[in-house]
Amino acid sequence: MIEAAIREFAEAGYAAASTAAIAKRAGISQPYIYALFSGKRDLFLAAHDRVVGRIRANFRDAARGETDPSAPLHRMGHAYPELIADRVELLMQLQSYAAAGDPEIRRHVARSFRALCDDIVSMSGATPRELAEFLASGMLANVTTILGLQDICEPLWEKPACTGGADHPPSPAASDVAPRPAGG
Repeated sequence: MIEAAIREFAEAGYAAASTAAIAKRAGISQPYIYALFSGKRDLFLAAHDRVVGRIRANFRDAARGETDPSAPLHRMGHAYPELIADRVELLMQLQSYAAAGDPEIRRHVARSFRALCDDIVSMSGATPRELAEFLASGMLANVTTILGLQDICEPLWEKPACTGGADHPPSPAASDVAPRPAGG
């Protein structure tokens, strides 16, 4: 049912999605949704949590076992294109931000985003600036991927021209990168 909710919310958005449509997608009765969730908002938040949970797990897997202190953040970044190649997952992520006009959704999504940020810092040792640049790059990738303009963010996945330094650590070579996000 959560996967059906992810698809419906991703495609229709929070306001336009209906529990009837989600029930139909899931092959269950609408009352069964209300037996499990107090309402559409709680189901939406569960769908959001599932998507963010996948991102967090992917980042943990990417960072695991690294001994080079600069490697975990790079590996997490280069694992991200594979995650956002799934258009439904990416749309659900973006719909969560769009639904933040609802105060309860905003609080939940903000806590979830903060926890993701804390995870990234914990796993990578990123400085506040590195975290901000990492997140900014991810948002650029989200927008360009959903719009089918991946060429704009391609430089994020390429080998840098410089070898780095304290302020600009080198990224992995393009050959070490996960597949580029699929077109919209």
